[in-house]
Amino acid sequence: MLRKTIALTLLSASLLAAASAQAADKLVVSTWGGSFRDLIDEAIGKEFTKQTGVEVEYVTGGTIDRLNKAKLAGTAETDLTFTTSHVGWMYTNDGLFETLDMKKIPNAANLVHQAELSPSHIGVWGYVYTIGYRADLVPEGETFESWNDLWKPELKGTLALPDWDPSHIIAVSAKLAGADAEHWEKGQDKLKALIPSIKSYYTNDANSQQLIATGETRVQVILSMNAYHMMEEGVDIKLAMPKEGAVLGVDAMGINKGSKHVDLAYTFMNIALSPEVQAKIAEINRGSPVVTNATVDPEIAKLPGMLTTAEQWDATLDTDPKLRAEKTAEWRKWFSENIMAH
Repeated sequence: MLRKTIALTLLSASLLAAASAQAADKLVVSTWGGSFRDLIDEAIGKEFTKQTGVEVEYVTGGTIDRLNKAKLAGTAETDLTFTTSHVGWMYTNDGLFETLDMKKIPNAANLVHQAELSPSHIGVWGYVYTIGYRADLVPEGETFESWNDLWKPELKGTLALPDWDPSHIIAVSAKLAGADAEHWEKGQDKLKALIPSIKSYYTNDANSQQLIATGETRVQVILSMNAYHMMEEGVDIKLAMPKEGAVLGVDAMGINKGSKHVDLAYTFMNIALSPEVQAKIAEINRGSPVVTNATVDPEIAKLPGMLTTAEQWDATLDTDPKLRAEKTAEWRKWFSENIMAH
C-alpha cells in the first residue's frame, strides 16, 4: 500500500511538472513592430493563448533586417515568422523555413490561390499598394482614376515612394508600357519619366505615415492597411483604385527551421486562418481575408482596397512573389542608380 501511495505521489508530481513546463513554454513570433505587431497580438495571439494556455512573445524588426539576422544565426531564434510573400521565398530558398504539413493547418483548405505561396509559407492577410492622397492638398478634382495620373505635370514634387521595395512602381510602369513585371525593362523609360513627380522616398511604415500626415508628400504609393490606420487617427487620406488595378500584396507566415515548438506554431497558423480571426483582421486593420469562408462586415467589405471576392483578388496587379524574390536585388540596384540618384 505504501509503495502504491508513493508511486501515485511520484506520478502526480511528474504530471504537475509536465504541466508547469508546458505552461512555462512560450511561442516566439518574429514580426514587424507598431500596428502590425498589435494586430497579430489582438487578432491571433490572444486567441491562441486562450485556446492553448501558452503565452506569445514577439520579436520585432524590419522585414529585411529580420531576414538578415536569421541568415547570420543559421538557426531558429524564433518559432514562427511573419513577413511579406516575396521575402518568405527568400527564407524558403535559404532553408530557413520548415516545409509545411498542410494536414496540420486544416483551415488552409479555404485559402485563396494568391495566398498559396510556397511549400514553406502561406498568406495570412492581403492588401494593396495603391495611390493614397491628401484630397485637401492635391489639385482640386483630382481622383487618380489611372496610374498615369501620377505623371501629370501639376503633380510635380508631390509623390513619395518606398525606398526598400520598388517592385510596386516597377510593376505599374511595366503595365503602362504594355508589359508585365517579368518584362520590366520595357517600363524603364516610363518610370524615368516619373522622376519630376517624386518628392521623397520613405524608409518604413512610420516614415510613410509621417510624410503624408504632415502634408510633406501629398501623394504616395501607399500600403492600404497603413492608410486605414491613419484614417482611424483622423488624417484626411483618400485611397484611389486605378483602372489598371492596384498592386496586390500578401503578408505571410512560416515556421522557422529548428523551432522547438513546431506543433504550437501549426496551432497558431491554423487559428490565424480561422474565419473568425480573418474577419477580425479585416475589422481591426483592414487586412483582406485570405480564406474564402470569412464573413466581413459589409461596411468594411465595400472600402477601397478590401478584397473579399475572387473577382476583386483577380483584378489586382499580381506580381509572382517568387519572381519578386529573384528580381529584388536587381530591381533595387537599378532603381537606386536610375531613379533615386536623380
